[in-house]
Order: sequence, then C-alpha cells, then structure tokens
Amino acid sequence: MEGAELKTSDFYFDLPEELIAQDPLEDRSASRLLVLDKNTGKVRHEMFRRITDYLEPGDCLVLNNTKVLPARLLGIKEETGAAVEVLLLKRREGDVWETLVKPGKKMKPGARLVFGDGILKAEVLEVVEEGNRLIRFFYQGIFEEVLDQLGEMPLPPYITHKLQDKNRYQTVYAKYDGSAAAPTAGLHFTRELLEEIEKMGVKLAYVTLHVGLGTFRPVKAEHILEHHMHSEYYQITKEAAEIINETKRSGHRVICVGTTSCRTVESAADEKGMLEECCGDTDIFIYPGYQFKVLDCLITNFHLPESTLVMLVSALAGRENVLAAYRKAIEERYRFFSFGDAMLII
Repeated sequence: MEGAELKTSDFYFDLPEELIAQDPLEDRSASRLLVLDKNTGKVRHEMFRRITDYLEPGDCLVLNNTKVLPARLLGIKEETGAAVEVLLLKRREGDVWETLVKPGKKMKPGARLVFGDGILKAEVLEVVEEGNRLIRFFYQGIFEEVLDQLGEMPLPPYITHKLQDKNRYQTVYAKYDGSAAAPTAGLHFTRELLEEIEKMGVKLAYVTLHVGLGTFRPVKAEHILEHHMHSEYYQITKEAAEIINETKRSGHRVICVGTTSCRTVESAADEKGMLEECCGDTDIFIYPGYQFKVLDCLITNFHLPESTLVMLVSALAGRENVLAAYRKAIEERYRFFSFGDAMLII
C-alpha cells in the first residue's frame, strides 16, 4: 500500500504506558538496540554500544548537531500575578519570538509578563496562526544566558518526570541553538563511542535541522495525504555535502542518525542523491512509496503510534516489517520514545 491508499489507522499499534521511558539511562550507550533487516523483516537484539558491529569502513554517519533551547519559561502575568507558561517556538527577529502560551485565551496583545523576579520581562504583541503569540522580551545582557538561567527543557508531553540534568536532553555533539525538541536518536552516542566509530574509518557528517514541536503533533486526518506537515529550518555545510557525496560515489552507505537527519538530506538532494551547501525550510513528508535518494540505513528511536515518524520508518523498511518489529519490541519490553531504546534499520 502506498500514499493515497494509506489511512492513519494503518500505523496504529497498542503500546503499554509503562514502556514509555520517563528518564534517560545513566550511560547513554547502554540502551538496547533492535536491528531490523529492511528486506527480510528479521530482527536481532543488541546493546547500542555494539552498533560498531554493523558499521563498515567507508560508511558515513549523518548527525544533526542542533541544540535544544531551554525554551519553557514559567512566570506570571504582571497585572494579576496569575501563573503563565511560555514555550519559545521560533525567533522571528531580534527579541521577538513566536511562542505557545498557557493559558492562551487571556494572553491578549498588550499583556505583560514577568519571569524570574523581573530578570526577564515580556509583552504580547499579536496573535498569529494556530493561536500562537508573538512576544517581545526585555532583559539585561545576553538572551541565551538569561534563558539558560530561567528556562526549562521543553520535554515532550508524554514525559512526566522532571529532568535532573539539562544536558541529558542534548546530544554530546549539539552545537547550534534552535530546537524545541532533541534529535533523540543521537542521545545514545557518547564521545568515546563516536571516537571509536571514526577510528574504524567511518566518516561523520554534521547537518543541522532545528526540530519543531510539530514533530509531536498527532496526525488527525483519516487519510495520511490530508495531513499538513510542519516546516523546520535546516542547513548543510559544504564540508558535510562533500563527505556525503563522496560516500555515495564510492558505493558506501549513508546512515542517518535520526529522522531529522534523514529529512534534511532527503530535502536537499538532487535527483541523483547529490548534495551541495544550502539552507532553507523543509516540510518534506516521507511515507510508504517514497524513494530515498541519499539514505541507505537509519538509526532511530521507537515512535508514537500513527505519527509521521512511524510513516517515515515504514517508507524505508515496509509497514508490515516495522509494525512486526514494534510488536517484538513491546514483547521484549523495549523502552519507547525520546529517552527509550534504539532501532537500526539496515
């Protein structure tokens, strides 16, 4: 089944709530790894640190080096003292941000907000699409430093535990601020494991895609082609493009770490699967029937039922294979979602 024939319900699976990982493991690379052969549907069970057994000299790992902003701000409405929560979505210009505000209905243009005993103040400027608010912030010094002091990590709605260490929702190679969510497949890598992989002769290519909260938005349309995909900013450097192109030309494998890395290279590639230095916004929607131009293999976490991410993974390995692998993962008590275990599709 492809595209037009597929319904959102075709990607449903029943997940016991206790399998949703609430906390990251102490050792990043101690996660489990389910290895799925995309051609046969066969699965193997490994530890993540054994991923080196499945890599070969000449392969290329594509990693998303975006950094999650501590974008959740808790404050009060200046006029009434009522509690407010502001989630930064996207910097529009200077100190003006597009945000998600709770409670939203009372946040009319002109409303003034206070955070951290006045270290940070804000004014609601206007209401934009989907009820988001444009807010201007006022502060002394550097905004990112103020945010680091006051902000909390914007954890997905299915994680109810408080995160003890902010860095555990960042990859060890996170570099450029801009994400509302972590590229979670990368959370399993330690610096030591990446060094070991490089010593094997595997190349690392870093791209950037700033993950938006739309990544958690459920698909509400009955038919998947009616779903409106969210847009995210990406950037590919000249160096990364050259590494990936050389890998393709020499007949080796391009292995994307996470669906965000996958969406980045597939958005930017020409018909022959070649890349060049570029940046822009992508709303690419990958579902069964899609022909991959760059990616050969994928390292990814286990995703929500009926999500665009399960559809992307199914485009690579086949819906039946993916759902069967997920059933096996549930049977074997794998940990799911952002802080959960990983899957390698080869």
